[in-house]
Amino acid sequence: MPEPILTPGEVRQIQRRYERLKKELFGLGWICQGSLMHTPPHAWRWTRKVHAKTVTVALSESQAELYQQAIANHRRLEQLLSQMRELSQKVLSGSVPGVRRRPRKNDPKLPLS
Repeated sequence: MPEPILTPGEVRQIQRRYERLKKELFGLGWICQGSLMHTPPHAWRWTRKVHAKTVTVALSESQAELYQQAIANHRRLEQLLSQMRELSQKVLSGSVPGVRRRPRKNDPKLPLS
């Protein structure tokens, strides 16, 4: 059975959602991968992977605040991209008819011996 084709209204609704995600994407500030770890007293460590190796950098408290926001922005970026990919796939595969699938053969499997 062929995939259902999206109505123009459904495409517009998906497009509006996509545009909202795009606006949020453009509103993100600095982005940075990795994680932060607090080691008392007043010491911070930023850890990330570089060429399959773990790299750790010592940070001041004020640097850690900036990195904390950048890491949160990166996580949100990944969420937004995932949602945008999903919406794109829905519209790309549902806007025009695809190829007709052939029916499956009902050949009985032959015994192995």
